[in-house]
Amino acid sequence: MTGCIVGWAHTPFGRLDAETVESLIVRVANGALADAGVEAGDVDEIVLGHFNAGFSAQDFTASLVLQASPELRFKRALRVENACATGSAAVHQGLNSIAAKAARVVLVVGVEQMTTTPGPEIGKNLLKASYVREEADIEGGFAGIFGKIAGLYFQRWGDQSDALAMIAAKNHKNGVGNPYAQLRKDLGFDFCRNVSEKNPFVAGPLKRTDCSLVSDGAAAVVLADVETALQLGKAIAFRSTAHVSDFLPISKRDILKFEGCAEAWKRALSGAGITLGDLSLVETHDCFTIAELIEYEAMGLVPEGQGARVLKEGWTQKDGQLPVNPSGGLKAKGHPIGATGVSMHALCAMQLTGTAGDIQVRNARLAGIFNMGGAAVANYVSVLERIK
Repeated sequence: MTGCIVGWAHTPFGRLDAETVESLIVRVANGALADAGVEAGDVDEIVLGHFNAGFSAQDFTASLVLQASPELRFKRALRVENACATGSAAVHQGLNSIAAKAARVVLVVGVEQMTTTPGPEIGKNLLKASYVREEADIEGGFAGIFGKIAGLYFQRWGDQSDALAMIAAKNHKNGVGNPYAQLRKDLGFDFCRNVSEKNPFVAGPLKRTDCSLVSDGAAAVVLADVETALQLGKAIAFRSTAHVSDFLPISKRDILKFEGCAEAWKRALSGAGITLGDLSLVETHDCFTIAELIEYEAMGLVPEGQGARVLKEGWTQKDGQLPVNPSGGLKAKGHPIGATGVSMHALCAMQLTGTAGDIQVRNARLAGIFNMGGAAVANYVSVLERIK
């Protein structure tokens, strides 16, 4: 236990035409500091998670956080990027500085503005998170990669269309209660299961309802060492963290096992001294519904090929034995790349302080987070617990 979340802020996710990368950063930076009761002058380090990859003309964005307050001038600021796990990479980098005693208070911001980019360019930008030498020509962009994964899963374990539709329906139902979610509409199982004009096939067996949304948005958390945190209004401690990287080329691994995800969960649970059953909830990376299905197996809920059982028996429903994505996940909430991991941490902190409103999980005590970059290449797990 090296650090705690002591404050947070979150914009709505969606198409935010009136915002810019800079305005989103400033909004959540000031909001998180105010929520923590921390002065900007007390910040020792700033970490910005921003994937970009061509979404924003302004690169070199770390120092944009200084626009939030003159008191942030001359603070050290850096930007981190690790594909779709960029937000968690930023959080873990802040924790590393605290663990090294190089900082007592770290301001972490995650941001992305994607919707101002034309559709074809969005696909090209996202494909930069794949192994371009072998995977850039897969039809359908990143959706095509996960469509291929879904097709291979269906070949090995049988048609899982019902299971994928159950994941989509669950997450959209949960997202109705999330004020930050991009799509707050209960679509229902039938709509998610059936092909229609509004829900066509996108790639392989994946339909539109199986794919996360292109989004703008930002989130921020203030991290502090335990001693400092206990002097503030609230403290959500990192019981453990794990970061595992796997081979970038899909051809070098069994892509249906998400072995990096499995190893990250194993290390994080061991480090926290708990089992999966001790968790009150999990926010996991459902960039596509097939990802959430495989993650059930990688985290150890069920053996390989049995992910559908979790859904049929209602384990991951909001009132189930292990609620997964009570926020609506990336599927309903949206997926602004750099903001996603920070959002997961902020939303879990809300759960553990009982301030999550309509998405609140009853008696939330321990929260697990899994955020991945690429197709299970960068794998981050955090286990959070409230200590004040």
